[in-house]
Amino acid sequence: MKNSSPAGGKSTYVALLRGINLGGHKIVKMDQLRKMFEEMGFAEVRTYIQSGNVVFNATARDPVSLAKRIEEKIVRQFGFPVAVVVKTAVEVGDVIKNNPLVKEKDIEVSKLHVTFLSSAPEKSVLKMLDGVDVEEDRFCCAGEAVYLYCPNGYHATKLGNNVLEKMLKVGTTTRNWRTANQLYQMTLGQA
Repeated sequence: MKNSSPAGGKSTYVALLRGINLGGHKIVKMDQLRKMFEEMGFAEVRTYIQSGNVVFNATARDPVSLAKRIEEKIVRQFGFPVAVVVKTAVEVGDVIKNNPLVKEKDIEVSKLHVTFLSSAPEKSVLKMLDGVDVEEDRFCCAGEAVYLYCPNGYHATKLGNNVLEKMLKVGTTTRNWRTANQLYQMTLGQA
């Protein structure tokens, strides 16, 4: 499977759904989600775990417009809104390759997360992050990703999706580092 293709051809994307199948709310079965994507005309649709990760091929187009189209279909099909962030395979690969926290001393990979942003935040709002007391957490914002190291677990971070979304004024959804890497491997056809 290719990461990108010539104009007019198929490209590989990752759709990241936010907040489904958590605590018995917004239940979406993965077989139903795959079927919905296929009905939308997407090819080679695969899901990963129950938290709304979909790798698919589509005619090359803007990830933001794909996300909007998927969000609209979810409301029609399942009856509730779900925020969706779509990234190209290349973008996911760049997020994986450019994580500065991986290289830091004393980092436990199991405590690493990445918050995918729907678009790059304005530089002026990034300065607001500097004022947040994150206690033991470490973070770095680069492009359309916020890298998080949460030694006390993601559930304890002060930089959760809601906070980042409000501060940065862009859509967000977070995955642990293992899931992010697995999704990238899936875009390469290696998982």
